[in-house]
Amino acid sequence: MSSTEGTSGTPQSVIPAHLLRGQKALVTGANSGIGRATAVALGRAGADVVVNYVAGKDEAEKVVEEITGFGVRAAAYEADVSDEQQVVAMTDRMVREFGTIDILVANAGLQRDAPFTEMTLAQWQKVLDVNLTGQFLCAREATKEFLRRGVVPEVSRAAGKIICMSSVHQIIPWAGHVNYASSKGGVQMMMETLAQELAPKKIRVNAIAPGAIKTPINRSAWETPQAREDLLRLIPYDRIGDPEDIGHAAVGLASDLMDYVVGTTLYVDGGMTLFPGFATGG
Repeated sequence: MSSTEGTSGTPQSVIPAHLLRGQKALVTGANSGIGRATAVALGRAGADVVVNYVAGKDEAEKVVEEITGFGVRAAAYEADVSDEQQVVAMTDRMVREFGTIDILVANAGLQRDAPFTEMTLAQWQKVLDVNLTGQFLCAREATKEFLRRGVVPEVSRAAGKIICMSSVHQIIPWAGHVNYASSKGGVQMMMETLAQELAPKKIRVNAIAPGAIKTPINRSAWETPQAREDLLRLIPYDRIGDPEDIGHAAVGLASDLMDYVVGTTLYVDGGMTLFPGFATGG
């Protein structure tokens, strides 16, 4: 298998173009960072992709252009995932224009950081609204379509696949980020509960928990040599992740290769959750 260079300059395997052929995917928050890489990876694997964004239309259109270069369909839909009416309208539009939805990657998320005693209710609520309620709304509407359509064996063994984008901070406390960590802890339990409820309907629900990934939102954590050195102390595998690492994981979880994977969180973190501070006895 040949390889190409990822956007960060690291080699990445070419994704088989047939793996998700005929499937329709919705990726929220897909105009940059992890969402962008995931949308592109799904398109490279043969899926038609809806690129959701709430701001940054030009960037979303560039993602659409890249995806259509793989010979599949793509479109950019503007919607705030924390707004119920907008989520319902986005899903209805996708079903009208693309025929159905087979894969949801509930990726949209944000941070509003502050020390606990200085965190405002607005900061707390905004993060919970987008990171947790947004995933709930998108998963609910996608599930309605999965149940309506049922399994189409020539497309996939499952009636639908939901991938919740979580974080290592669903299990690692993060001082100064109580709203973010709480939202991701909620994503874990929501995902597992949905997986339990929906598995008998042949709907697979799983999550990806990224560790430290090179995205614009956390540039200060890896851009300078000192910041990079400090961060690498937390990563046994001794490299910072690329958005493509998450995209590849999403393709795998969405494919029939992982049809028996249900209610699982896939940690893509270079070993960050292995408590590296204890590698030499703590």
